[in-house]
Amino acid sequence: MENIINSYKSRINTHEAEVSTITKQLRLSSLVRLVIFVIAIAVVYFLWLQWLYVAIVFIATIALFLFLVSRHEDLKQKRAYHQQVVEINERELRVLNREYNDLPDGAEHQIEDHEYSRDIDLLGAGSFYQYINRTALKNGSEALIEKLLANQTNDIVSRQQAVEELADQLDYRQEFEATARLLDNKIRPVSVIDWIKDYKPFVPQIFSWLGYLQFALSVLSIVLYSLDLISGYWIVALLLLGLGITGKYVARIVSLDKYLSELEGFFLQYGKLLQLVENLEVKSEVLINLRKEILTDGKPASKRLLEFSKAVTRLDQGSNMLLGIFVNGFGLYNLKQVHSIESWIMENKQFIKPWLDTVAQLDAISSLGNFAYNHPDYVFPDIKSGDFELKSKDAAHPLLDPEKAIGNDIHISQGEFYIITGANMAGKSTFLRTVSISIIMANVGLPLCAKQATYAPIKLITSMRTSDSLQDDESYFFSELKRLKYIVDKLEDEKYLIVLDEILKGTNSVDKASGSRKLIERLTQNKATGIIATHDLSLTEVAHEYEKISNYYFDAQIINDELFFDYTFKDGVAQNMNASFLLKKMGIV
Repeated sequence: MENIINSYKSRINTHEAEVSTITKQLRLSSLVRLVIFVIAIAVVYFLWLQWLYVAIVFIATIALFLFLVSRHEDLKQKRAYHQQVVEINERELRVLNREYNDLPDGAEHQIEDHEYSRDIDLLGAGSFYQYINRTALKNGSEALIEKLLANQTNDIVSRQQAVEELADQLDYRQEFEATARLLDNKIRPVSVIDWIKDYKPFVPQIFSWLGYLQFALSVLSIVLYSLDLISGYWIVALLLLGLGITGKYVARIVSLDKYLSELEGFFLQYGKLLQLVENLEVKSEVLINLRKEILTDGKPASKRLLEFSKAVTRLDQGSNMLLGIFVNGFGLYNLKQVHSIESWIMENKQFIKPWLDTVAQLDAISSLGNFAYNHPDYVFPDIKSGDFELKSKDAAHPLLDPEKAIGNDIHISQGEFYIITGANMAGKSTFLRTVSISIIMANVGLPLCAKQATYAPIKLITSMRTSDSLQDDESYFFSELKRLKYIVDKLEDEKYLIVLDEILKGTNSVDKASGSRKLIERLTQNKATGIIATHDLSLTEVAHEYEKISNYYFDAQIINDELFFDYTFKDGVAQNMNASFLLKKMGIV
């Protein structure tokens, strides 16, 4: 862990130095632009009567000024990139110190009727998602959440290989994230995809070459005028002709330019991200298949998208009020750029979604790789085929402080059912969540918080945090019944590991004990696999009647009028409970 911390600190120092250097270059760049502007004003002032020279100097100055502005923006982008890398490494140091509550928590993506999302602190404040999420893109975070909620048990080894491969590429992951964080996340990729899919061109094909003809005639007329072979009216006529032709389409050009100006940075950054995907040297099947998604008729997707970005930039420059008069009048500049943009859209519209989806997937997998890198002491479970089995040594929950967490051995196989008893706060619920999150992490392809692990995959389903609903006029008990019905129905189609925490809390103790017993008996008879935590010791008697049901417990001891927990998973039935002691200790009774 010390090596990881030092690595992050070293990157902070390196990129802070780059930020300082570029800041100095930006100051110099601003000064140079000011000097060029002053010189141009002076030339125009002293040569005012020689309008042809004034026009040449003016156009040349504008061109040089635009070049300097572009260079200045490039420097600002470079500085912003290095600042992002600094912030990324500072964040990693905070998270390693278990300070991550300021990160996005994904609570808005909670699904009401999901197999497990509401029960195991997967989303929301202090959640596993909040802890591991390093996505920089909206669709990247959605892709990560989709992976966590997928309950997918096939191709786990391939996912492990992809996570492990990206875990080893710290420089690449941080370059990808920093580049992605420069993207304006107010723009949703799905809206861009829909706009491009529905776009209808309005500039005729003739403008693919007519602008070149107009420009050639304009240059020829200026040359002939300078040789006193034609009147200056010819130049003015060509200028007015070009402006008249452009004027026919000006409203639609302005509308398109306004929309594309908002997307300019979007396409530029996605072009860079696609280039990073193309440059990624990979061996894992998942990442190789991702790269295949952006192979487009032999031409790199990044190059195609950067061409589009440049065309949008040129259109924006051609819409400049002063420069636009000349370039559109003498060269139909904007019509040529719009035609290029429209041709690009028609040629590439079917590729946009796969490109953006590929970037989102890499953004999500990069988060998983970052988690694996930050936890070098975690282990990738050895994946087995056949009936479900989870066998892990010294397993703990990844959200617990590793300095305080108590690991436990877990070994549960297909058809087994654990009944766990124990005092309040002894560790029952934490154990249930440890098993549950281990299943999710293994299915996603992550390493587990354990010293050793073997896993034959299974899907997870839980009932741990049922609540009543005033909106649906449901009692707590009815909500519990609905959840249990949901679980039983799911088991008709697929095998699941069922995790239950103190079910049927909404009824009296006798009814609760009877109902819980009947449920476990039914599940066992159907060869279901699961774990239930309960305070009801009478429920443990069912283990004497069924070979596949086992009793385990977490202990609590009162020594010298103080309560002690060892948080250790043990065979048998709990003997010590602590509710009365705690009520008395806190002065409630």
